[in-house]
Amino acid sequence: MADTKREIERKYEGPPAGGDAPLPDLTSVPGVSGVIDKGVAELDATYYDTADQRLATASLTLRRRTGGDDAGWHLKLPVSEGVRDEIRAPLSDTVPEDLTALVRSRIREAELVPVVRLLSARDIRHLVDASGTLLAEVSVDRVRAERLSGGAGSAEWTEIEVELADDGDPAFLDKVEKKLRKAGIKRSASASKLAKALDDTAPRKPEKAGKPEKAGKVADVSKATTKAPKPEPPDSTPRTAGDHILTYVRAQRDAIVELDPAVRRDVPDSVHRMRVATRRLRSTFRSYGKILDRTVTDPIGVELKWLAAELGVDRDQEVLTEHLTTALDDLPSDLVTGPVQARLSTWSGARRSGSRQHLIAVLDGKRYLDLLTTLDTLVAGPPLREAASKKPEKVIAKAVRKDFEKVADLVGEALELPPGSERDLAMHDARKKAKRTRYAAEAATPALADPAADLVKSMKSLQTLLGDHQDSVMVRGALRELATEAHAAGENAFTYGVLYGRAEQRAAAMEAELPGEWEAIEDTGAV
Repeated sequence: MADTKREIERKYEGPPAGGDAPLPDLTSVPGVSGVIDKGVAELDATYYDTADQRLATASLTLRRRTGGDDAGWHLKLPVSEGVRDEIRAPLSDTVPEDLTALVRSRIREAELVPVVRLLSARDIRHLVDASGTLLAEVSVDRVRAERLSGGAGSAEWTEIEVELADDGDPAFLDKVEKKLRKAGIKRSASASKLAKALDDTAPRKPEKAGKPEKAGKVADVSKATTKAPKPEPPDSTPRTAGDHILTYVRAQRDAIVELDPAVRRDVPDSVHRMRVATRRLRSTFRSYGKILDRTVTDPIGVELKWLAAELGVDRDQEVLTEHLTTALDDLPSDLVTGPVQARLSTWSGARRSGSRQHLIAVLDGKRYLDLLTTLDTLVAGPPLREAASKKPEKVIAKAVRKDFEKVADLVGEALELPPGSERDLAMHDARKKAKRTRYAAEAATPALADPAADLVKSMKSLQTLLGDHQDSVMVRGALRELATEAHAAGENAFTYGVLYGRAEQRAAAMEAELPGEWEAIEDTGAV
């Protein structure tokens, strides 16, 4: 079974391999009382990737390492600069399935193969405080890299690594770095050993031989020694309507792929965030049909709706359980009769475990992986329509206004209906349209600035009110189900009725609040 360690470290350049790599006196670093020499560890690590290096491109590393005190398989997932989550699994001859699953969204059906072998002599020192508590580990690594696929080169270098102790204060690394910089030691230009190894051992294209000089003609020395200036990188600033929408589409595609490992690891809020990304994508396709051809995007939208629904099985259960638990905690003890908490826990756990297993099966399934590939294809060759080349101020603003008008119609319909199931449904429809308008405004904000940003806030406020109302509808349905189960088991169902009544009162209060909320939004207007 794989386990996880949060790794916070910094890497620094050392002298060429074979040279001295002296460290300054680190006992003078504030907070350090001693530097303990832990000896030299011989490490042998083989890194795996696809033939086209999909993991390296995404700054992920997967290795099998022997030697040291943490031999085994290690998958490192980037969190932020200098921070990674290291997922560990025991040594085995093949890549553990647990780790393969965590990179599935990157590799799809591609095979993982050995790409680089790193042999490191690691000279380790522990920085400790006055009580002997570990503050950080400092190592001087003498590394030899051997290319295993995609080339046959090798390279050698020395680097210094400073890794913060578990639960340590990241500010301590700044103190160590200040001392290293005074000694002339600078940060490594490579993000990881693997990145440097791949770069240093990559096959080099042979230089083209120049044309031989004609006899009797003196060679032009200036042309032979002066390199041509590198071309400026293309300007990636969005300019057209299509540029802006595609930037937003790419961001959501990337979010889905990047969140996949977190969802598999059951990281808090990861399911919700992935579901939001799928909804943003689908809403963008529908809102901006004048920019992206809907004959192409509508079938993708169907698949995104399916994925959002699968993700929602888990998320909806989380939300329901949170609401029910909070409502029960707020209830005076004299209104709680029977094993209500135990029944709620059993009810929630049964649905949670079942949906969790189903979700992992979805992420391992062909339909989901095909969807990711389809999104890659769309981003690489977007089905742009004529309006995509026009200025965003007109095309994008018109699309957002159209969505806003639909929200206004739905809210108006809901306000005209009497309390009851029809109004509940109308408010739910208005909520979904408010969410779509919010996402359309999000995509428009870089182009339309403040007006779009203001609409995002307005729609978020409306969405929250309507969402809370919909949650009350779902809570009442769950309470009816729980009461039925309790009654069948011979338990007192009184408490479920009390909770139902309170949920009904909250829903009525939100319905009473809607007219004022909408009036304020209408006064601000759309973009």
